[in-house]
Amino acid sequence: MKTLNGSRQRLKASDFDEVTRDLLAIATSIYRCLIVTRVPFPETLIVETKLAKEAWREASNLAELTVQLTPSLVKMMTRRTSHVRGELKTKMRALTASYFGFRTSRSITAIKQNRDLAETLKDESRFVFKDWETKRGIYKTELIQSAVNDMWFVNRSDEGVIHGRYFEPLPVEIIALILTAIECCIDEWITGVKEDIKFSSAAYSSVYMGHLSSLQRFDERTSAYKLLGKIADNILDVARLHAGVNSLQKTHATPFGFTDNIFDDAIREYEAETREAVRERSHEVMDSDM
Repeated sequence: MKTLNGSRQRLKASDFDEVTRDLLAIATSIYRCLIVTRVPFPETLIVETKLAKEAWREASNLAELTVQLTPSLVKMMTRRTSHVRGELKTKMRALTASYFGFRTSRSITAIKQNRDLAETLKDESRFVFKDWETKRGIYKTELIQSAVNDMWFVNRSDEGVIHGRYFEPLPVEIIALILTAIECCIDEWITGVKEDIKFSSAAYSSVYMGHLSSLQRFDERTSAYKLLGKIADNILDVARLHAGVNSLQKTHATPFGFTDNIFDDAIREYEAETREAVRERSHEVMDSDM
């Protein structure tokens, strides 16, 4: 948009009439959900435009309004692509540092510990495990749950609740995006001293694709047990409870690919947990009969 003197001025929501502004707010919220659950790192503007048009149609249906979608409105929505990724990264920064124990200190000892910790977590993507030291509990790190809770399920008015259809079942794409954001946060400590690293498509789209590929292979390898589905369902159930909703209502490194042995370990863990649960139930029955 140009001003009277010919200079370009950045479009703002206030440049539109009230009805259009209200519809734009709904559409933008839906667009943010579409980005994170379908294509967190869109390769072309065509992909973003397609999602923006879908968001506008859905918003129009929800509001029962008919407002023409203009290129300016599309641009207002697509600006949010990098913004929503950056918002997730910002939320994960403090959570990641606290969870793994990175220290904000200039001492030589602390710097070395931070560097060693970052390198260890990055080695074979150990950070995706619940116990990253023994590599047990693949894709069960508590950071995934924290990310979902804090980003989309803070309360009943948050996007994960209002636009729940996009999160049920929880898409594998959103888990891959969270893991990529965590990796970016770890990268910020790789020198031992925290530095800001932009969560850009250029730097992290390939990292994202690596995590997405590993998640899909894990799902295929453990399909008989539906392990990834169980993990995703549990994350969503806990997130809904966190939001106060009854769950019954409806980088800079080369991406690491897990070997099938890791996935087989997850199957054995699941079988062991199942056997233990059966034993506990048997003991309870025997105790009640005595």
